[in-house]
Amino acid sequence: MAEETKKPATKKETKKIVAKPLPVDKEKAKEIEEQMKQIKQAPEEKKESQEKEPAKVEEKVPEKKEEKPAEKKEVKKVEIKKKEEAIANGISLPISKKHSMYLCSFIKNKKIDDAIKDLEQVVKMKRAVPFKGEIPHRKGNIERGRYPVKAAGHFINLLKGLKGNVLTNQMELEETRIYLASASWANRPMRRGGVAAKRTNIILKAKEFPEKVQTKKANKEEKK
Repeated sequence: MAEETKKPATKKETKKIVAKPLPVDKEKAKEIEEQMKQIKQAPEEKKESQEKEPAKVEEKVPEKKEEKPAEKKEVKKVEIKKKEEAIANGISLPISKKHSMYLCSFIKNKKIDDAIKDLEQVVKMKRAVPFKGEIPHRKGNIERGRYPVKAAGHFINLLKGLKGNVLTNQMELEETRIYLASASWANRPMRRGGVAAKRTNIILKAKEFPEKVQTKKANKEEKK
């Protein structure tokens, strides 16, 4: 038998499929290209306009006028007029009315500084305030007296306030005297058991008395 001739194996021929271009209208293609060009040109035109605008603004800005310095307003000084008297009020103080009455008579017709010194001695229990009634005698020139320490402390605060009012009213401190000192009941709140608390109103007034000072000086000179 004749030998069968073997043919070499050949690869299968593969055909490449090429995509065919779609039919496009030339007119539409031109329109699309023009639109793309306009879009690209728009940002460039904006940049150019932004660069030109500040130059125009600088030309339009008017020159600022020179501002004149503001004139200083004249401050008027308020002159405090001299007053005839000075007043100090103590309202609803938690002290006894009886003690405050005796303290008022104790400081009346005295200088403010002298009255403060005397009350400080009362607080230290070195000087007694004259009282009336069945009260034991104390050392010194007085017959009967006590040491109202709490009330004396409140009176010292009032006298310091009175002294400040005298100075603000442009009164001479050395010539002033306490010519009025009075104590009266205030609204008294009730405590347990129906007992009324201690509340007192106090009024102190001071005035200048230059005549008394001059007469005292004259008397001293005559004695000398």
